[in-house]
Amino acid sequence: MWGNVAIIILSLTALVVALSASLHLRAPKPSYGWDLNSSVWGLVALVVIFTLHMIYQQVRLQKVQGEMAEQQIEAEVFRRLALFDPLTGLYNRRFAEQRLKAEIARSERQGLSMIVALLDLNDFKKINDGYGHQAGDLVLKEFAKCLISSTRGSDLAVRWGGDEFMLLLLDCKMEQLSVVLNRLRDLTVELGGKTLPVSFSIGCRAYEPGYGIEEMIEEADRNLYSHKAASKAPKQPQTVPA
Repeated sequence: MWGNVAIIILSLTALVVALSASLHLRAPKPSYGWDLNSSVWGLVALVVIFTLHMIYQQVRLQKVQGEMAEQQIEAEVFRRLALFDPLTGLYNRRFAEQRLKAEIARSERQGLSMIVALLDLNDFKKINDGYGHQAGDLVLKEFAKCLISSTRGSDLAVRWGGDEFMLLLLDCKMEQLSVVLNRLRDLTVELGGKTLPVSFSIGCRAYEPGYGIEEMIEEADRNLYSHKAASKAPKQPQTVPA
């Protein structure tokens, strides 16, 4: 663009100078004190002023474009903060609640199946206490990656809060849930030269007509803590019949 502007300016200037020289040789000098040569150079000055104005406007335009690009970057950062968990890269709870409402409405209209599953990492506090919070963050990241790789693109993996996650499994029935869970069972993380198995407790709820988001989350949460309590309860010794 700048090259084209320069070519246009030089061409106009050369044309004006050539025209000035030609007319100066042919026309007699006027008696009113403003000869043709002065008029032509005045025209050249106007061309230069117009060109400088174009350059100024172009510089302003580039500045505005730069500011708009910075605003777009900031808007994208705010959008990611509003939708995604910064540590794991999963969707956050706020987005999940909005999506869950929409999917419940869709399931109610079309009669589709859907499962909400809450997952809580077992003994996560011991990992933080024994290996440090950086190790705990690593476990959360690896578990998040496992969630993504174990679900379909139409499903939703969410960091619900702390060491708790949520899966929204669309067009999925309870008997199909075990397929997803089996992909999550054998997760291990290398911490301090040791291989640490990562286990979790789960509570889930399948959608039924008339259920809302609160009922589904509350029942999945109750099932989660029942499962967690059962896994921590000491096993009763088996009695041998006499």
